[in-house]
Amino acid sequence: MPFDTLRNFVKGDLEAVLTLNNSAAPAVNELTSSDLKWFAEVSHLFLVSERKVEEKTQITGFLIGLTGPGVDYESINYNWFTSRYESFLYVDRVVVDESSWGQGNGRRFYEALVGSGSNQPVMCAEVNIKPRNERSLIFHEKFGFTPVGEQDTEGGSKRVQLMEYKI
Repeated sequence: MPFDTLRNFVKGDLEAVLTLNNSAAPAVNELTSSDLKWFAEVSHLFLVSERKVEEKTQITGFLIGLTGPGVDYESINYNWFTSRYESFLYVDRVVVDESSWGQGNGRRFYEALVGSGSNQPVMCAEVNIKPRNERSLIFHEKFGFTPVGEQDTEGGSKRVQLMEYKI
């Protein structure tokens, strides 16, 4: 099976990305169209993966990467890194559709973010440990991330492991 193609997000991707994001909850927080439009304006890198299926193009994943500090973002996790790092890349979210699992898209998204020319010394991310996202924890460990902290979010209904990858 050929690799899905990575490309920059465009306005016409909004509904497909929104559906993909919200179907991945609770691994990622749900978003609105306004949230996605905001990310498109402030992100350092907003990529989608796509494949042709019977003459139709299907969005199969996406990554939203920010730089930090400097984005006026109310995320408790982004702000955790902002308070501890002088300069970093931040994976706000990455979602890969089940139909593309195991094809390397997650790795390709992260490699694209690392290679995006930002000259940041570290890439940061968090993964749910309550509820546990085992698949993502394994992926991040294999990629080379190391845990640097944990914190409760959403009033204690979620707990995340905060991680860094030295670039």
